[in-house]
Amino acid sequence: MLNLEKVKLMTKLSMYENTEGKTHLPVSKYYRSDYIGLALIKNFFLTTIGYVLLVAAGFAYYGEYLLDNIHKMNLVTLGGALAVGYVVLLIVYSILTYIQYTLRYLKAKKSVKGYYVILSRLAQMYEREERRAENRSGRRGQK
Repeated sequence: MLNLEKVKLMTKLSMYENTEGKTHLPVSKYYRSDYIGLALIKNFFLTTIGYVLLVAAGFAYYGEYLLDNIHKMNLVTLGGALAVGYVVLLIVYSILTYIQYTLRYLKAKKSVKGYYVILSRLAQMYEREERRAENRSGRRGQK
């Protein structure tokens, strides 16, 4: 016999798994520090690649000027400025990444908590039905 309440709960669970759950359920498998740490590692590599591409584009754009005036430039100062720019960019993006992934993690945990509440309610319904079925079969065996 179909239990309408169980069908409703299973539908809610399925809808969650196919919408928000696709992004939130994998996040809930991580500890907060691991999730944010992985995001910061990814941020480090992507920021480094982006900065190198940005500097390469700048050198390509100003290439003629740089080649004409390289003998007049203080290359140590230029290298220092590039290094400071990289560190500043990395710090800014790391802070933004930390904030973004902390908020994502908290949102996912809150969302998954509601999913597990519905899931445990469904499991309780199955346990009750199972106990009823055992009680019915136990009574028949006694008669």
